[in-house]
Amino acid sequence: MQLTMRQLYQTMYQQMGPQGWWPADSKWEIILGAILVQNTNWRNVVPALNQLKVATNLEPARLHALSTTELEPLIHSSGFYHNKSKAISAVFTWLAQFNYDLTAIKQARNHQLRHDLLSLRGIGAETADVLLVYIFDVPTFVADNYARRLFTHLGLSSTNYQQLYRQVSLTPDFTAADAQEFHGLIDEFGKVYLQTATAWQDSFLVGATFAQK
Repeated sequence: MQLTMRQLYQTMYQQMGPQGWWPADSKWEIILGAILVQNTNWRNVVPALNQLKVATNLEPARLHALSTTELEPLIHSSGFYHNKSKAISAVFTWLAQFNYDLTAIKQARNHQLRHDLLSLRGIGAETADVLLVYIFDVPTFVADNYARRLFTHLGLSSTNYQQLYRQVSLTPDFTAADAQEFHGLIDEFGKVYLQTATAWQDSFLVGATFAQK
């Protein structure tokens, strides 16, 4: 069976149900989590987030006030803490220019928003797209590792993030909530069905192919 992007999303949603995926109490926590989870797994991020909560209550101005030297020991558990402290500092310095008003940033920067995020130190394409989807509510496809594995099984192979990102996109009928849910569905699907070839054979998508429209 051939599935369009919308049909793929609907099939996954019907089979798996809503994911409510990103574990966070605020958008500031999502920003931090998106940076801290780079090149590690979530269990290493949790202690770092807890340390930041104790130090700042995750208030953006207090996060911005922390120097990289102060950030490093707080986020040590996430690994690569030198680079990640610089990324956190860069993002919150950028947010401070708009007085941490996310709606104002989205309205002011509009189609330049992804470019702005990519220009920040430590923010690559995947993190930028996660921030677009979860922070700025911009319907965007996150072409992460599980997405690349999924679309390879569906007949659309890619070797890196940018290649898949250029090949597929969400259709205009996707809302921000749909995009958030889709990313969660793909990653949860990946944990179950995309670890081995055998696992894929047991999935509800085996035999499906992708048809972009």
